[in-house]
Amino acid sequence: MEVDFHYDGMCPWAYQSSKWMRDVRDQLGLTVNWRFFSLEEINRVEGKKHAWEREWSYGWSLMRIGALLRRTDMALVDAWYERTGRALHEEGRKPHDPAVARELMAELGLDPALVDAAIADSTTHDEVRAEHDKVVAAGGYGVPTLVFPDGQTLFGPVLLDPPTGDAALRLWNAVTTWLEFPHLYEMQRPKVAADEQAIIHAFRPYLEGRDWVSINRGEVVAIGSPEAGRS
Repeated sequence: MEVDFHYDGMCPWAYQSSKWMRDVRDQLGLTVNWRFFSLEEINRVEGKKHAWEREWSYGWSLMRIGALLRRTDMALVDAWYERTGRALHEEGRKPHDPAVARELMAELGLDPALVDAAIADSTTHDEVRAEHDKVVAAGGYGVPTLVFPDGQTLFGPVLLDPPTGDAALRLWNAVTTWLEFPHLYEMQRPKVAADEQAIIHAFRPYLEGRDWVSINRGEVVAIGSPEAGRS
């Protein structure tokens, strides 16, 4: 099995799902292609600049760096996403700051100058934008989005505590079973107050490390609210 995993490094939900995806990959020998999707662009307010019109643009720029690394080896963008995601979502660091991005690149044993090389290369804009547009054309609106070889596209899974081992495989089987039912569009678990508090607790490093106000399907969400971080 092969799957395209579309992510935005700024999203804590996608980061949790990426940890589950790596566990499944390592157990089953899957090919996971790390692809891009911009929450900044999908939630852009009319009149504001597009991400590709800015010199540096948070998640978009981190994905441009990933695009440059991916030209050499998919494993490099995998490592880049894992390290920048862990920095923001677990350590409360700011990988969206160019100086921190260079530090993280060095921590991976790579040349920090790759950060600036990616930003100087306008074609990295094109790669991120093409993959974002592909998801939008398929009806996608957020991350994580999984695209399978037959073209079927699924949003999710949205996870707070990603399973590992046998539990990770059971969830993978549940997700891929959806592919048998092309007209099964949605199933969702409602959140109660205890769930919302658990989300706030788990995403505290992200809430402290970010420099923006989250958007939730077009609505501005106050920092620290139960829905903060969802896009």
